[in-house]
Amino acid sequence: MSVQDVHEKLTKGFGHLRSHPTPANWDDWTELDAKAWPRRVEHHYELIPTVCFNCEAACGLLAYIDKETGEVKKMEGHPLHPGSRGRNCAKGPATVSQVNNPERILHPLKRVGERGEGQWERVSWDDALDDIAERIRKAFVEGRRDEVVYHVGRPGEDEYTERVLKAWGIDGLSSHTNVCSAGARAGYAFWMGMDRPAPDYATSRFILMMSAHLEAGHYFNPNAQRIIEAQQKGTKVAVIDTRLSNTASKADYWLSPWPGTESALLLAIANQLIQTERFNREFVRDWVNWREFLSDRSYLQSLVQSGFLADVPDSLSFESFVAVLKQLYGHYTPEWAAQESGVSAQQIVTIADEIARAGTSFSSNIWRNAAAGHRGGWMITRCIMFLNVLMGAVGEEGSMIPNAWVKFVPARHTAPAPIREWNENHWPREFPLSFFELSFCLPHILQRRNKRLEVYFARVINPVWTFPDGFSWIEMFKDKDKVGCHVTLSPVWSESSQFSDYVLPMGLASERHDLHSYETHAGQWIGFRQPVLRVAKERRGEDVRDTRDANPGEVWEENEFWIELSWRIDPDGSLGIRQHFESPYRPGEKITVNEYYQWIFENAVPGLPEAAAAEAMTPLQYMKRYGAFEITTDVYGRYRQPVDVAELNGAVVVPEPATDRQLEGQQPGLWADQLPHSANHAPYPGPFKNAQGKVRAGVVVGGRIVKGFPTPSGKLEFFSTTLRDWGWPEYAIPIYPRNAAEREQMVHIVTQVHHTTIDQVKGDYMLLPTFRLPMLIHSRTNGAKWLHEIAHTNPVWVHPRDAKRLGVRTGDEVRISTEIGHMVDKVWVTESIKPGVIACSHHLGRWRLHESIGSDRWSSSLVKINETESGKWAMQQIHGPTPFDSRDPDSKRVWWTDGGVHQNAIFPVQPDPISGMMCWHQRIHVEKVENGRHYGEVHVDTKKSYAAFERWLKLTRPAPGPGGLYRPLWMLRVLKPHPDAYVVPETSEAGEQSDSGAQ
Repeated sequence: MSVQDVHEKLTKGFGHLRSHPTPANWDDWTELDAKAWPRRVEHHYELIPTVCFNCEAACGLLAYIDKETGEVKKMEGHPLHPGSRGRNCAKGPATVSQVNNPERILHPLKRVGERGEGQWERVSWDDALDDIAERIRKAFVEGRRDEVVYHVGRPGEDEYTERVLKAWGIDGLSSHTNVCSAGARAGYAFWMGMDRPAPDYATSRFILMMSAHLEAGHYFNPNAQRIIEAQQKGTKVAVIDTRLSNTASKADYWLSPWPGTESALLLAIANQLIQTERFNREFVRDWVNWREFLSDRSYLQSLVQSGFLADVPDSLSFESFVAVLKQLYGHYTPEWAAQESGVSAQQIVTIADEIARAGTSFSSNIWRNAAAGHRGGWMITRCIMFLNVLMGAVGEEGSMIPNAWVKFVPARHTAPAPIREWNENHWPREFPLSFFELSFCLPHILQRRNKRLEVYFARVINPVWTFPDGFSWIEMFKDKDKVGCHVTLSPVWSESSQFSDYVLPMGLASERHDLHSYETHAGQWIGFRQPVLRVAKERRGEDVRDTRDANPGEVWEENEFWIELSWRIDPDGSLGIRQHFESPYRPGEKITVNEYYQWIFENAVPGLPEAAAAEAMTPLQYMKRYGAFEITTDVYGRYRQPVDVAELNGAVVVPEPATDRQLEGQQPGLWADQLPHSANHAPYPGPFKNAQGKVRAGVVVGGRIVKGFPTPSGKLEFFSTTLRDWGWPEYAIPIYPRNAAEREQMVHIVTQVHHTTIDQVKGDYMLLPTFRLPMLIHSRTNGAKWLHEIAHTNPVWVHPRDAKRLGVRTGDEVRISTEIGHMVDKVWVTESIKPGVIACSHHLGRWRLHESIGSDRWSSSLVKINETESGKWAMQQIHGPTPFDSRDPDSKRVWWTDGGVHQNAIFPVQPDPISGMMCWHQRIHVEKVENGRHYGEVHVDTKKSYAAFERWLKLTRPAPGPGGLYRPLWMLRVLKPHPDAYVVPETSEAGEQSDSGAQ
């Protein structure tokens, strides 16, 4: 069908679509009458839009609902969705196999017996809600608010559950970001305040990527579409990845560096642009905080002492800054970088030439990859964005656009007050610049702080399997003195849910409501996920009280669950919670999920009411009909947009440099009593206050008052005053050690697996575990039989040169040992990995403790686990996936017997001392397993893991920082508390914000 056809079908609500008959048994095909094949059978489908949930791209889906049976027959792409435009990867259509998965959980379950024994009883939703609500209310009343945790992976929605926790008044959100993207986020934030890029691939002239799993379709299928379109128009693509990824295989240039040395080659590229003066002088002069850099004479003197500069320049001019750049980065020659990174000097020069030719139409991206693998991964991000800044390729057409300019989050009908507490279980003082919670260290943090949890919620998260050191999580979950009540909210079983007290069935993508907006292209949009069977019933006039009336079994959706649970925690309103879950249309009564979104669509999405009225619909009807709405494509150059001073009462303008003696010494910018109103509530850094207590509403550039960037200086920060002021001055600019002596001095930004420290002759290697296959993602694709048939094993990638040294061939078993344990996996010999590096995909190796329960049998192996002595754990595979009986006949056709190996369990936690990112790459020892009978074996010593955690903590520089704070106030933080909560209790004063805004 064409886009016009779909538009018509959606408008009318029903499609009469024809399809060919499918033989009941393909083995009998030859017996069919050949003349029967052209015969067409008419099916009556109702098309209802929703949104995929099998990654965070939020691509549009159309559910085809059989008009006669009311069943969802298939899912296809939604052509009217602005991001995905009707094109989905395999994960989207596979949603229907998850809906019909016979292994899914359909009723609330409560543990019977001990955690992990696999004994469960069915309970009512009322009983489960009453028990959980009573525990939470008691904790709140007794002042134990830090004992309630909501742990979520990729939530797939914007602000709903964050608002729930704000209403509860707890700093209780924990995410998975520090095992995913915290390194990249921190590096971007130190440059531009905003924490992620939104590359405008479609109009780029040159694309440089260090996050291939995104563009290969694992996350952002919409990105992949636009990259291919750009290539078809002549755009060149380069990929920096030690492994030959899917994206690298389609690139014009593949650079395979030693893991962790990426900063070296990126700074060598920057040096080429600087020395030849092929950078955008005007942009750098106007939009980089070079004046702050040159004004800090003591900092410049430290660069002289370390040999990066010959002397401190006398002048504070831009020309002096350019001269300093040439000195600073002149050390990073292509020849030096080639020796350090293993990438040829000629490749480095070639990439620099391509970037220079692209100019402002140069886009780049890094997300996981090296930023997630290494100590100092955030500095790699600083170095790649340095290239964009040099070219002025920030926020322009074809460049890298800051994410906040293309993301839209609407207001809600009430706004809970900021939280008044700081939870050190999630934001420990040892990591004041951590970008998101130290979630993967929670068992060790609780042990170190001697803390417990009363209620632990898990949603779209599976820490036992996804996180490093999963056996420490098992120990925590099994200890009732550490976790009082473990609640899993999930459609399916997982390794972690096997140790729960409640498993509560939640809806899949087509069985729930969510609102979201993501960074897919140069446009701002919202997507509306909705329960399609409920919508179909409502269209037919049926009475639907909540999604349980339409979903299979007693499957609910999170949104209605949180409304009901919050109401029971505060039934009389005395805790101040209930008011945020009352209807804006029926005062004092419980809000419905339709009313929640009705208010948003009527009041908080610019242009939506008008678009709906044009089609004689209410805004809610419009979103139910179309499932997405594009707000604007005006997303370029937001930093240059003028600010109307007349709209700001009592505004003061301080130019740079200040020419009025009365303004001398004041921070440059436009300062006002409050910021202008914005309809967009997307997370944004700030506020930035001056010594007079006013907030910065803009900056002065070239005599014009414009918005600028949300950083302490209002500009792009080559020189991060935050890093300087918070105890990391040596890393305040993009930098990398030039030799072995400097690697010792700059240990915080040197990978823990630097190639010069690896002795391959002794069987030592570095393990690259930071990639996944495009069709699977964490636990969300569990239960998708089609996807697991495509990919179900994760052998270790070994280069032929290393295979010869180890004496192995494809299919042989090897023992991979880390400092806390070992696993046994099979070998795949391939030239797609750099010699000296072993690689293994981390999204496989699912397991269950019981034959028929614990994890989907499509993908998991049956295992037995023993604690041989305190802290020493052993896992042994009994068998892999096998055919099984169920209501789905395909379950008897399971032909694969390998479910992979759970590699993350043998990794110690390795938190980056600055960003808090889990540094995934591992130092390993590899040896051949002779008898070939130990596949899937895992051994771990959790006491050694805790010792490793303590060792990494010694690299940190804890809070308090300036003003006695836990963290800079301006930096992004989920559930951002009231400023009073930022004060470390042991400090006597909070102090005023400094001129730099670093507080």
